[in-house]
Amino acid sequence: MVVAVTGATGFVGKALVDRLMADGHEVRILTRNAISARLAMPNAALNGAKFYSWDTMKGKIEWYEAVKGCTGVVNLAGAPISSPWNAEYKKTLVKSRIVTTRRVVDAINALPAAERPTLVSSSAVGFYGSSKADAGFSEKARAGKDFLAKLCVDWEKEAARCESTTTVVRTGVVLEKGGGALAKILPVFQLYGGGPLGSGKQFVSWIHRDDLVELFVRALMEPKKYAGVVNGTAPVPTTMDGLCEAVAKATDRPNWLPVPGLALRALLGEGATVVLDGQKVLPTRTRELGFEFKYENVEEALEAIVAK
Repeated sequence: MVVAVTGATGFVGKALVDRLMADGHEVRILTRNAISARLAMPNAALNGAKFYSWDTMKGKIEWYEAVKGCTGVVNLAGAPISSPWNAEYKKTLVKSRIVTTRRVVDAINALPAAERPTLVSSSAVGFYGSSKADAGFSEKARAGKDFLAKLCVDWEKEAARCESTTTVVRTGVVLEKGGGALAKILPVFQLYGGGPLGSGKQFVSWIHRDDLVELFVRALMEPKKYAGVVNGTAPVPTTMDGLCEAVAKATDRPNWLPVPGLALRALLGEGATVVLDGQKVLPTRTRELGFEFKYENVEEALEAIVAK
């Protein structure tokens, strides 16, 4: 395959690029700064990945040439939701997802129909809003009504304009060393200061990064089968207490020092709702398609991650 990837320098993107190149596929990396991307991804650069500079905010585009000749395009671009939210940053959250996806889709649609690559576009479990009851959200559940849910709806609408086979992956909390939630949680536990955020009872719909990368690869390899929406979450959601207990067990450290919700709201503003409310999301269709998760339980995932 020939695969173009946006967001390739991110936590998930780097792992996906490494996997695709290890499997012998040609990778094209779409980035705002090709020089910085090469420095951030030396293995990809040495192994022949092609880098294309682009600027989603200013509209300078080489996307048509970048996607021309591709088998698939994976769209992972988006500013981190874990930064403090203010009015300006909320605009960045929107632009980094909506504008990027719009440009990618326009580039794909500009190609002759027979030459259009498959699109695999990321979304988030924030689509569903927060879980107020024990029942989980499957892919058929309606969208929520908060800011993040509306953002995900608009994000997915842009992907839906694609005139090629399209898969949308609604991703949960991605677990692995070197980034994501564990980049903040693990060091605190290792210093004996770990504990749940907020009440601890809120749901956490998580996925090991290896499983998420595999899901993207499956969608690229079997586009007709995976077309539509799939949830990128493990089959057994946990709670914040459950996640922290798993981290404590894997690191042999105590889980004893909770962080009050008020403190998180002071630090993250409205963005704290992502952590404090939570979603219970189930990969119902993902499993119906025959996808097999390597890590179904958070305890085994954390044991494997910490043991590395």
